[in-house]
Amino acid sequence: MKMEVRYSNHFDDVKHYDTETLRKHFLVENIFVNGEINLVYSHNDRIIFGGIVPTNTELKLEGSKELASDYFLQRRELGVINIGGEGSIIVDGTEYVMKNRDGIYIGMGAKDIVFKAKDASEPPKFYMNSATAHKTYPTLHIKFEDANHRPMGSLEDCNKRTINQYIHPEVLKRLHPDGASCQLAMGMTVLEPGSNWNTMPCHTHERRMEVYLYFDFDENNAVFHMMGRPDETRHIVMKNEQAVISPSWSIHSGVGTKNYTFIWGMVGENQEFDDMDHCKTGELK
Repeated sequence: MKMEVRYSNHFDDVKHYDTETLRKHFLVENIFVNGEINLVYSHNDRIIFGGIVPTNTELKLEGSKELASDYFLQRRELGVINIGGEGSIIVDGTEYVMKNRDGIYIGMGAKDIVFKAKDASEPPKFYMNSATAHKTYPTLHIKFEDANHRPMGSLEDCNKRTINQYIHPEVLKRLHPDGASCQLAMGMTVLEPGSNWNTMPCHTHERRMEVYLYFDFDENNAVFHMMGRPDETRHIVMKNEQAVISPSWSIHSGVGTKNYTFIWGMVGENQEFDDMDHCKTGELK
């Protein structure tokens, strides 16, 4: 298991970053590595995110020096969405079959978390987000059809999309009477052909940070991820299956050269999806 540590950045400092420095602090280029657990620990709300790609051998989450824990979820909760081939996640002996686009919430205290592939030639690509936790909630397998599906936007505004909420209070409670998460929220947004903007008009939410994973587009296309304070914006050019850290003070919008999909994970003070501070497009700089 590999874990890189990223530290927090103040917006007054970020406005002086050149392209290389901006990418160094916020962009994660290599998420999915065959046969490896490849993680990033961000000091923005202490989120951990990354990719897990089992092939011929099983992979297991472990405790580490960065966590100061005996096992990974000793004081954490975990969310996973599979964007690859079929695989399984085994949680303390219970196996959950994870098809493409399936998700899972794993509560604090689970000790043995093992990832395996059904077919090593078409391995799963498990994308995970983990947040610190204070209470144990039930582990829940969230199939794609179990998620909340919220159509949004329009073709006229180039942002017709469906927001699929996985780790969300309504979804977890519907799956189990005690279903909830401590602070982690997670989902996947799919843009329709002909649409390329997400989250525009944009917003910030000082009460939580976010990480985006962009995917479902080829090497000849890109997504321009917008970030920064509304009056001091920057952009990062994203390739397929790359992730970007979005601090609580930053806008987080994007536009692609074609339609694409992204997974969002949020960690912070609350889980109200519509809790945001809107930014008027005409006032952006």
